[in-house]
Amino acid sequence: MYFQTRLSYNPERCVVWRAITEYLQKYIPEESTLLEIGAGYCAFVNNIKAKEKHALDTSNIIEEHKNKDVVSHIGSCASMPELKDGFFDVVFASNLLEHLSYEDFQKTIAEVNRILKKGGKFIIIQPNFKYCAGEYFDDYTHRIVFTHISLCDALMASGFKINVLKPRFLPFTMKSSLSKLANPILIKFYLKSPLKPFAKQMLVIAEKV
Repeated sequence: MYFQTRLSYNPERCVVWRAITEYLQKYIPEESTLLEIGAGYCAFVNNIKAKEKHALDTSNIIEEHKNKDVVSHIGSCASMPELKDGFFDVVFASNLLEHLSYEDFQKTIAEVNRILKKGGKFIIIQPNFKYCAGEYFDDYTHRIVFTHISLCDALMASGFKINVLKPRFLPFTMKSSLSKLANPILIKFYLKSPLKPFAKQMLVIAEKV
């Protein structure tokens, strides 16, 4: 029901994600092996350029939306036994970690660490509680909170170093003003601008050490 209520399909989201993936591509070499966890409608993994692309979600909705060049996995990010140790160059997660219990968050970080190569990147787009406390729990499935400080601390305690941190990166939800623009040029300008009105989500890029 979550995909029908809080996250119903909206083609304008694809416009936004094409601009976001173009911005993030500079951090992701095209020869990378990449996994998106909590992939949902696959808007990121479908648009990013990589040698080999995988998508994981607990919902089989990914089967309906993934491109043919994406390998799908149905299951939990807290336990991914079918994925090999040290296999991926990049793991990506957007608006996922806040939906986990703290126990599953810890398991997910451990699993991401396991399946990443040394020097591999964990790229996270995540609500920053420091800037969105007032509306954070309007989504009834949000369970744990992170600020850019606490999330980075958790990652570093789990064997990562922080390469990129942008405490204000995107608006809180795709239902907000950025998605209403649905204009690639304006979205690209927003992503590159040092001024980020309405930005309440963070970008964190962590490296496995």
